[in-house]
Amino acid sequence: MQLSTNSITNSMVSATVKRNNVICAVLILLLVCIAAGSLAVGKYPLSLEKLLAGDEMQRKVFYNLRMSRTVVAVFGGAVLGICGFVYQTVFRNPLASPDIIGVSSGASLGAAVGILCFGSAAAITASAFAGAVLSVCLALLLSSADKTGKKSTIVLAGIAVHALAQTALMCLKITADPERELASIEYWIMGSLASVTSSRIGGNLLICILITIVLLFLHRQTILLSADEGEARMLGVSVSQVRLIVLLLATLAVSAVVSLTGLISFIGLLAPHIARLITRSNRISTMVFSGLTGGILLCSADILARSVAQTELPVSIFTSLIGVPLLIFLTLKGRNMS
Repeated sequence: MQLSTNSITNSMVSATVKRNNVICAVLILLLVCIAAGSLAVGKYPLSLEKLLAGDEMQRKVFYNLRMSRTVVAVFGGAVLGICGFVYQTVFRNPLASPDIIGVSSGASLGAAVGILCFGSAAAITASAFAGAVLSVCLALLLSSADKTGKKSTIVLAGIAVHALAQTALMCLKITADPERELASIEYWIMGSLASVTSSRIGGNLLICILITIVLLFLHRQTILLSADEGEARMLGVSVSQVRLIVLLLATLAVSAVVSLTGLISFIGLLAPHIARLITRSNRISTMVFSGLTGGILLCSADILARSVAQTELPVSIFTSLIGVPLLIFLTLKGRNMS
């Protein structure tokens, strides 16, 4: 009887692994196809024949603009998806996102400072990254005053920092030139990959890749944080330390993305939900699928942003158009299940 039960369990696990492998292959193939389409979409027409012949303008547009933009869309979306999974798992909140501990608001404030004080694209990127990191460090510093280590304390600290950053941002908007600086701030907040070039992505991309690898290695500890704290400690997880490390890593990765692209809505929120609908679980496969789904969503939205109108539109318009119906569906699904 015991052998029969073990055999059934092993066959179920084997079937689940095979199913996940097939889904992973399909998602990777879909992401590759969308990325290939992204390389071909744009106002400047590219020709494979001219590219292979070494036409200088064609090569510059392809490598400096199209290739770098596609790489950021794929890897940036993947990072937002994986970090969204991390936030939702650590906080045990299906609506958790980078806003929850001040990443987005800090990046917006930093970008506004960069636009008003410096003006160059590199300075705006650096300022946005610094603003996001400083905001999260402030939120974690405030939460450290509570020695109980409750997750709600970090959330409340994040809300306070978010409100403070938004207030400072409004003050900066008042002082900005309405025709030039204010428009730049608003456009950055709406999110776009239009300013992404090969000269700007190197350091940010390296940060994203390294942190993603570390987060994947820490998947077991991250998933255990979603359990009861007592159970997690019994399983050998130092809850407070691991939570702090994972949140800092996820925050650095998100900061590296949004400092390049501006604020991209819904990717970090939606991708983990889609992945859970596919896997019906909260495992390492869900984390990987969150990344693949995030890359697919952002790359698809970026293609639409530069192809549906004469002028390029903010990419968050299209991530929101995808996100709102799915959120309504998830809400109704949860209500029907309750």
